[in-house]
Amino acid sequence: MTNLPQLEAELRAGTLSRRDFLKAAALFGLSAAAPSILLGTSAYAAEPQKGGHLKIGTGHGSTTDSLDPATYENNCMQSIGKTIHNYLTQVGADGKLGPELAESWEASDGAKKWVFKLRQGVEFHNGQKMTAKDVVASLKHHSGADSKSGAKVIVDTFADMQADGDHTVIITLKDGNADLPYQVSDFHLAIMPANADGKVDAKSGIGCGYYKLKNFEPGVKSSVEKFANHWNAGAVHLDSAEFITIADVTARVNALTTGEIDAADRMDVKTLHLLARNKNVRVIETSGNAHYSMPMRCDTDPYKNPDVRLALKYAVDRNAMLETVLRGHGYIGNDHPIGRANRYLDNNLPQRAYDPDKAKSLLKKAGAEGLKVQLSTSDAAFAGAVDAAVLYKEHAAKAGINVEIIREPSDGYWSNVWMKKPFCFCYWGGRPTEDWAFSTAYAADAEWNDTVWKNDKFNKLLVEARAELDEPKRAAMYAEMQMILSDDGGAIIPIFNNYIGAVTNKVGTPEVIANDWDLDGQRAVLRWWKVA
Repeated sequence: MTNLPQLEAELRAGTLSRRDFLKAAALFGLSAAAPSILLGTSAYAAEPQKGGHLKIGTGHGSTTDSLDPATYENNCMQSIGKTIHNYLTQVGADGKLGPELAESWEASDGAKKWVFKLRQGVEFHNGQKMTAKDVVASLKHHSGADSKSGAKVIVDTFADMQADGDHTVIITLKDGNADLPYQVSDFHLAIMPANADGKVDAKSGIGCGYYKLKNFEPGVKSSVEKFANHWNAGAVHLDSAEFITIADVTARVNALTTGEIDAADRMDVKTLHLLARNKNVRVIETSGNAHYSMPMRCDTDPYKNPDVRLALKYAVDRNAMLETVLRGHGYIGNDHPIGRANRYLDNNLPQRAYDPDKAKSLLKKAGAEGLKVQLSTSDAAFAGAVDAAVLYKEHAAKAGINVEIIREPSDGYWSNVWMKKPFCFCYWGGRPTEDWAFSTAYAADAEWNDTVWKNDKFNKLLVEARAELDEPKRAAMYAEMQMILSDDGGAIIPIFNNYIGAVTNKVGTPEVIANDWDLDGQRAVLRWWKVA
């Protein structure tokens, strides 16, 4: 008879989906235990208590961080942003889209025209009342030729945006986009108060979120306190919280076990079994669309050559990396960012396997036999990134590829290495929709196109699929895009990682969000509570 340990093993090995795990657990009478093991819930999800201060240790955070939402590019700043800001919409714990500052929205003209009805009575931390003009100013902050925002690719699809009175915003798109309500929940698109000149002071830290900023020391520590005048203040439980950057995972674990902090993200899978034995600590693990990538800049030799890129993809043993780097806490990737929590994952796309001989053949075709490359790495990219580099070096050597590992400093990795060095490691949180994932990092003009990859067919399909309302046609388009990216793209995506964090027994949590980002979809401060 199937037992729970077997189901868990299959889940972590990637042979069983999260949904099928729950179905199988229920079928074999394990439904009471299974959700707690998979989602980090159970008796801990008791009645929330009000009050208290939460200390979170995060593996991200840099001295170069800014309060400008356009610049958010790590889990620490994104979590702070979702704590001090509100957004038009939000993705719930069930993966479904819901309202936040927009109470409702409606599309017309083939999803080219969108009307958002805003919540009334919303107050910013400076006492200013929110109106449609604030929304327009906040979204415009990410547009323009000089914008470096990760959300530029979203707002640049706007043909026009207007405030219709104080509580209605009308957005007209250049092309239809059925996913726009999802996209405006992006962590960059925080709603901020507009100044008299119609612009926002993005670095002020003033928002209309559940908590207001008290202190900001980038790369060190930031603290927030509850905003009493929030329109839904009763929905959160904590009085205050702080985010402490502890880049070293061993130091994070030590801080957690000694009680210096109450919660931590990005636990080390190597020592997870030891941490799980601590009766005062609870491990929280969820699956989703998060993944590790190895971006190659397609505007730089030797990565300009698609055969070289493909050879480097065949030169990684994905199963070995899953077991060695993640200890099975995730599943195999196929060189595109669409994961199991996405709607249009193409399960018929052949899984790329480790094939040193195929890699050698491709390099010979490209005239690049005896290829030598430099691979930049740091555990700032993700816990285990240095080990992953060493492992890849061993894999690639069997294909005749000489990989020189460059150990980069953790501080400033995201500003000095990522998108600058030609071959490095990167970490991506999941995106709820295919269009969002593709538009953020693979569209030709995306600000975060870290591979500088441009494919005409892919970009044409991106626009067409965005406006396609016929489900089978849309699914076929996204399947083709996954194939194009897997075969031609500049990113090696070997594995998808589970989110693994931990809290002390002084922290209560509901069911954590599985389809989003670390720290309960980066909403830990908004959803967790302290246990007396």
